[in-house]
This record gives sequence, structure tokens and C-alpha cells, in this order.
Amino acid sequence: MEPFLAMNFEIVCFDCDSTLSKIEGIDELAKRVGLGEQMAALTTAAMNGEVPLEAIYAKRLDLIRPDADAITWVAQLYIDLITPGALETVQELQRQGKRVHIISGGLRQAILPLADHLGVPHEQVHAVDVFFNADGSYQGFDHESALAKTGGKAQICKQINSRAVPMVMVGDGQTDLEAQQAGATVIGFGGVEARPAVIKRADFFTHGPSLQAVLEFIC
Repeated sequence: MEPFLAMNFEIVCFDCDSTLSKIEGIDELAKRVGLGEQMAALTTAAMNGEVPLEAIYAKRLDLIRPDADAITWVAQLYIDLITPGALETVQELQRQGKRVHIISGGLRQAILPLADHLGVPHEQVHAVDVFFNADGSYQGFDHESALAKTGGKAQICKQINSRAVPMVMVGDGQTDLEAQQAGATVIGFGGVEARPAVIKRADFFTHGPSLQAVLEFIC
């Protein structure tokens, strides 16, 4: 890559799965019900840009049908397997006065406890809502969520950056590259998964393993 100077981004957005945490939440929920291999293949296909997200999103959840207990379980797993340096990175960016957002195609209720752990306000967490019946069984998810569809991360980036200030997206997957459509710089994080499409198309790329490596491009 070309030589660079770290940019003064006002808004810093992070993907969650395989970025802030080392897990893919949907895949872990699938393993819990004996569908791990099948779901992992679908997730990999989406994150590598081989199939559109909307082609598999409902299919995965309809098969897994995560109940409230499962969401609580995977929420703790996100925290237990947090990416090295994630907390320190978020704290440093907030110390500098930057607005930190989480933008994820994952399930919002599972991600919020990790956001609490990192000190990211709930209103700056953008993910897909999951719904439960009164007994805690799975009811469905927000089919209207932009983040369950291709192009959703670009849409969210535009919404949270109405003043068009310098913005950066940090993530590991094809969907994170969508932020470029909203004028954001994309830093590919390969500390958990180094995907060829992201290595090729991200503005910058770091192989990690600590998320603190991205500070080199931001601060």
C-alpha cells in the first residue's frame, strides 16, 4: 500500500463479529443446536461476497431459531472471547473525543452487553433486532432492518454521518467494504479472519492480532 498519514476521523465504526469479538455470533448459535458446519459455510460465503446477505439471513435464523436463553448465552461469549486490544482501542478513541459506533449484521440483543463492556452507548449500536414470544421462544427478527440486507452498512453510515465528517469503518468482511459507498475509509482487520476480498479492497489492512493495530491508521 501507499505511504499514509493517520487521519483525524471524527466517527469510528466497528464491525462486531470477528472484529470486536473473535466469534461469529450466528455460527456459535448454530453450533449450539448442532448446525455449526452448515451455518459456517453460509456465513463465510456472505462475508467473502459470494452470495448477497439477504439470500441467507432469514434462512440462517429460521433454522437456528435462537430463544432468549441462547441470546443471553452468546452475549456472554462475545465478551468472554473479546478480541485482544478491543477495550483499549475503544477507550483510546473515546479519550480523543471520537464517536465510536458498532455497525453489525448480528443480533442487537446479543451485542448490547459487549457494547456495555466497551463503553459504547446503546444508541450508537446498530444491529438487527430479534423478537421473542412471552415464553422466551424465538418469534422472528426485524426483516426491515437495513443490516439484514446488502448495502445496509452504507445506509447506516450515511444516517449517522449527516454532516459528512471524516469517518472510518473497521471490519473483516465484505459488508464492511460497503461503507466506502458512504464516503468512509475502510480499515480491514485480519486479526481473526483475513479475507482476500477485504485485503484487496480495503483502504488499509492490518493482520493484527490485536485490534490496537488499527490505531496506527486513525490516531
